[in-house]
Amino acid sequence: MRNKWAGLAVDHHDYAATAHDHASRQPPSHCLSRGIEMAIMKWALIVVALVVITGLLAGQLGLLKGTPPADLGVHDGKLKAPSKTPNSVSSQAQLYPDHPQRTYADIAPLPLKGDAAATMDRIASIIEGMSGVEIVKREPDYLYVQFTTRLMKYVDDAEFWFDPDSEVIQVRSASRLGKSDLGVNRERIEFIRQKLDSA
Repeated sequence: MRNKWAGLAVDHHDYAATAHDHASRQPPSHCLSRGIEMAIMKWALIVVALVVITGLLAGQLGLLKGTPPADLGVHDGKLKAPSKTPNSVSSQAQLYPDHPQRTYADIAPLPLKGDAAATMDRIASIIEGMSGVEIVKREPDYLYVQFTTRLMKYVDDAEFWFDPDSEVIQVRSASRLGKSDLGVNRERIEFIRQKLDSA
């Protein structure tokens, strides 16, 4: 007579073998984790690319130009105060002792090279040789210039004014949009200073 438990034993061994074979076909857990990480990175890159493309399109459509300030110019012997966020420079920042960005915005005025008229002409000439420039207003003692970035089309407003009391060229340059200018306005003014010094 066949042992009734023999069949059960065989079935048990067959199940164990099948389970082992199935388990051996499963991908290791670290492979699954790596696959998930790669998928996350892929989607993250897609999101970043979409953000960049959207920004570029907005810039090309003129949506990042911002609004021209209505209070530029010289008032009571002063240019407009620095921006309230770190995105501007001003050679008159020290005239606003309680301003939150006084230290960040502070920059030296431009020196005279010859008389005031010759210096202003030289500054205008330097600026005309820069990219993305539009001289909006030009007077014997005052320049108002708009600088537009190449890709995003951000606009920065810059002013140059001959201060007869101090006999220097006071400067102010500020970005219309963005909390920080990443030092762009300072670099621009220092570039003009370098060119002016080498004239």
